[in-house]
Amino acid sequence: MARIAREVRQLYAMCATAIVLGRADLDGADDAGFDLELPVFTVGQAAEVANIHPQTLRQYDRVGLVTPQRTEGGARRYCLRDIDRLVQAQRLSQSEGINLAGVTRILTLQEENRQLRRQVRRLQSAGEESVFAAGRDGDIIEMQRSNSARMWRRAIRTQTRELPGRPHRHAESDPDAKSVVLYGFGA
Repeated sequence: MARIAREVRQLYAMCATAIVLGRADLDGADDAGFDLELPVFTVGQAAEVANIHPQTLRQYDRVGLVTPQRTEGGARRYCLRDIDRLVQAQRLSQSEGINLAGVTRILTLQEENRQLRRQVRRLQSAGEESVFAAGRDGDIIEMQRSNSARMWRRAIRTQTRELPGRPHRHAESDPDAKSVVLYGFGA
């Protein structure tokens, strides 16, 4: 893992503090350009910013509630997403009295919900076209937009050809006419 500049660590620490205090959330941090998965915090730093005993962090790791990334040497490193999960787990277990299995399920569902809301916002962004494809697992995924894809779509829209062997009919003259237009096939 590459060393992270001191100034960057300070920015992440400020963001983590804002998340702990409820002044920011993961969506806001993500929108501001923070990498939610960047492993910035040691066990001691994460415990301090989240106001949780370091042994509790290790316990959460053992039960799979919050599983931090590891350095090559095996040391735990926590990211902003982990800090958010730590704070929520502590609140749910201490204030709400929910057991750790319940907390794990709640946090998993909250993260899925957050990801779906982000996806909906992205899909609803005004005036932008998106291209979708089916992934290997059957999920629908949004493809990266590129200039070459735009040029290809523009080219196939302008290169329409009629099917051979049928007289040309315009939809304006015959509203019941059904036609098929093939884009960009052949020379």
